[in-house]
Amino acid sequence: MAHIVDAKVPAWREPRRESVESAAMEIYKQFSLEAAHRLPNVPQGHKCARLHGHSFRVEIRVRGEPDPHTGWVLDFADIKAAFAPLEAQLDHHYLNDVPGLENPTSEHLARWIWDRLAPALPMLSEVVVHETCTSGCHYRGPAHTLA
Repeated sequence: MAHIVDAKVPAWREPRRESVESAAMEIYKQFSLEAAHRLPNVPQGHKCARLHGHSFRVEIRVRGEPDPHTGWVLDFADIKAAFAPLEAQLDHHYLNDVPGLENPTSEHLARWIWDRLAPALPMLSEVVVHETCTSGCHYRGPAHTLA
């Protein structure tokens, strides 16, 4: 399945990349996903090798300067529209069957979401995947390096 997202950022909100990276304002929208998976590459006997499910919580974060007229960095509805095709592929599905998620760790899921969402959300700054209430992953894109 192709990972083309039809949602577009309105033309009046097309960011300049340099302004996004230096912007002080970041907004986010949260989504809930119910999905099953198993991790095929863990050591033998590891509990995550067995089929199990999670109530994933995903945060999509965008960074920019608020528009002087609307006061928004971006309309939350635009984030929701951009994420909708991905949510349809993930929610109530077996993640191992989703192309690109054959080893669906939180880390791979965060990167998978980023790769498909970034073209529709140029202001995307971070994808956060909460696998449980105490464990998860933050992904800030391929250009971001951890210091």
